[in-house]
Amino acid sequence: MAKQKLSAKQTRKTLATVLRYLRRYRVHILLSILLAAVSVGLTLYIPIVIGDAIDHIIEQGKVNFEAILPLLLRVALCAGIIALSQWLMSMLNNKITFEVVRDTRSAAFRRIQRLPLSYLDTKPTGEIVSRVIADVDQFADGLLLGFTQLFTGVLTILGTLVFMLTLHPLITLVVVLLTPLSLFVARYIATHTHDMFKKQSETRGEQTAMIEEMIGNQKVVKAFAHEDEALRDFDKVNERLRKCSLKAIFYSSLVNPCTRFINSMVYAGVALTGALAVLSNPTGFTVGMLSCFLTYANQYTKPFNEISGVVTELQNALACADRIFDLIEQPAEIPDAENAMATAQGQVTLERVHFSYNPDRPLIQGLCLKVQPGQRVAIVGPTGCGKTTLINLLMRFYDVNEGNIRVDGIDLRDMTRHSLRRNYGMVLQDTWLRSGTIRDNIIMGKPDATDEEIIAAARASHAHSFIRRLPDGYDTVIGEDGGSLSQGQKQLLCITRIMLCLPPMLILDEATSSIDTRTELKIQDAFARMMRGRTSFIVAHRLSTIRDADVILVMKDGNVIEQGKHDELLAKGGFYANLYNSQFDPA
Repeated sequence: MAKQKLSAKQTRKTLATVLRYLRRYRVHILLSILLAAVSVGLTLYIPIVIGDAIDHIIEQGKVNFEAILPLLLRVALCAGIIALSQWLMSMLNNKITFEVVRDTRSAAFRRIQRLPLSYLDTKPTGEIVSRVIADVDQFADGLLLGFTQLFTGVLTILGTLVFMLTLHPLITLVVVLLTPLSLFVARYIATHTHDMFKKQSETRGEQTAMIEEMIGNQKVVKAFAHEDEALRDFDKVNERLRKCSLKAIFYSSLVNPCTRFINSMVYAGVALTGALAVLSNPTGFTVGMLSCFLTYANQYTKPFNEISGVVTELQNALACADRIFDLIEQPAEIPDAENAMATAQGQVTLERVHFSYNPDRPLIQGLCLKVQPGQRVAIVGPTGCGKTTLINLLMRFYDVNEGNIRVDGIDLRDMTRHSLRRNYGMVLQDTWLRSGTIRDNIIMGKPDATDEEIIAAARASHAHSFIRRLPDGYDTVIGEDGGSLSQGQKQLLCITRIMLCLPPMLILDEATSSIDTRTELKIQDAFARMMRGRTSFIVAHRLSTIRDADVILVMKDGNVIEQGKHDELLAKGGFYANLYNSQFDPA
């Protein structure tokens, strides 16, 4: 029972959010309702006209054509107005639906740009993509169906009741008494299918995440001969999705036949009661009126079929909307402070910094460090000791749990992220390039750079020679993540990007890991010139590349256990010495 109440509460909350998105289109909605009223009113008026025409057919050979012809023309005019009203209503409903879908997707994408990395790092990319694409599409389908049939259906039911009451209250009572059965069946099935559709949506998101992961890592899959296992895993997810979908669709498909059966009972009750009324009082209740009433009975019960179908689709739509709104309503990263830092000098201070990704697993505890402007700080240690985490904290991709990090005496939380990050130049082991020209990828940090500056930066990073050999040189278009460029060439472009900007602080995380030894020597020389006078943080596994660092921080389990220059640390014979000598140990 608690679960059902929670689900109902969540459904109401999601519905309230949908209505909030619809509020800005209230004029369109009012016009749609007005057109629906015109369409329904004329649709209900036509049976009355046809009933009058039937009453002018007295018997064989005695038909009053003079009276019937104007009635038929009136029917044709009403049908034309109905067609025009429904066309305009359809246009308005489509506009409302796809405007809401556009707003929802835009809000979701804006939220993704503002979400903290702690959320994005814990959610599969494909699952987020599934919410923004597939779930919004399902939401749109349900919303469009609701606009198309819900307004018309409700107005038809109310209008038909009014018309039937004016014709024969007793027969109307028969219809009204049998109708709640249809509503009860539709509500019962719809209530029990909501959780099924939600499970279907979640499983679809899991499948999308898996597909995205497998396609994005095909080289790894093939390298480890993981194809068969990947297929088995996919088959398991696909089978669960099949079961969820079949169960949801089966139970939701019961709505229509069940309500149709009840509606047939209503029609039969009206026919029987109406026939008895005609026989008992042929002048008070004519055959034409019975024909009109039977038409109304169909028109009255038909919307219940449509609305029951709409309710089922809306349950699916609300389940999908719940997932997309859950993404949109995720708390954004902590807003920036008002004051900004223009250009840093490069003094970095860490005071009793505590940080962990998971509260149950402490990582960095009580880290203290003071780096003077222009110093080169190397960070070494075994895998998982917190090297990359320290870089994430320096760039404020994550905020510290306790303590503070200062740049030139200013707490990072008192700066805007943009003002902080524009003072850092990063070259990581994993390169990042976007679709566009070579030039576009180099000038990201300095869009107004001249050709001379771009070429000078490329020469400094030793990228100019390979760029010149490309088909269109600096105007060569590459695909996402570098296209056909080698990993080393991609890394050279990322280094060129930093060479062009030359910010006051640098972060080099295995920056030459994909470059051949000969080019690496040249790059190291270029780095030495680039780092002169700039605060530099160098993460390296090859300890031979950090001998000239001003300070070497040796990290283990989130703590700095040794600190000093290369020769000093070797002389101590401690953890660093063991780490350094292990590189040359053949065992």
